[in-house]
Amino acid sequence: MDAAGAYGGGKAGTPFDPIQFVQRPQVILRGLCLLFAIIVFGCISSQGWAMGKEKEYCLYNDDSNACNYGVGIGVIAFLAAIGFLVGEYLFEQMSSVKTRKHYVLGDLGFSGFWSFLYFVGFCYLTNQWSNAESPPLGVGVNNVQAAIAFSFFSIFTWAGCAWFAFLRFRQGSEAAFAPSYEADPAAMPGGGPYTSYPMGQEADAAYQEPPFSGSQTRGPVGTDFQAPAY
Repeated sequence: MDAAGAYGGGKAGTPFDPIQFVQRPQVILRGLCLLFAIIVFGCISSQGWAMGKEKEYCLYNDDSNACNYGVGIGVIAFLAAIGFLVGEYLFEQMSSVKTRKHYVLGDLGFSGFWSFLYFVGFCYLTNQWSNAESPPLGVGVNNVQAAIAFSFFSIFTWAGCAWFAFLRFRQGSEAAFAPSYEADPAAMPGGGPYTSYPMGQEADAAYQEPPFSGSQTRGPVGTDFQAPAY
């Protein structure tokens, strides 16, 4: 099945253009998702924990679940962003329309779900940080706040990815249900109106007159008979 233009992609097998690739909105957003994910889990992993009197504790109000949640969604978002970037690179090479549809649906579902998880994470980390005590000498404050800020930014980057995936899916659905022909053949590209079947002679042509005309009639052989005139 030809995948030319299916779900917002070009024709399968077209040469790869790196400049055009990096200018796609989907690729730009994936790059931002990748960057923000590194910042979120990097900040929490590096200075989101502090050493207390007895054990190491999380700066988010001593809630280890908050630190683990931030690191978890950040790491998974990092891996997913790499996977979707590879998918964007291979999208033009997908010759099957069904394969493109599955990719777009997966992108739509995951991106929308991860945007929601980042929203939950932002609210969770903000609430715990607002109730936490300031760490000694302010160590780790900037990292903790940066993780919160970029969790907020990630909500919109992943939501943007979901929006573009929805546009792709809608474009593919409209193309699937579009009519394959027009009722008027003249409206088709390269088409023209139907022509009648060629006929050698006119259908309503008059019959030829008989070869013999007149009132003279042949009599018996050897004789000529002429009808008497009255």
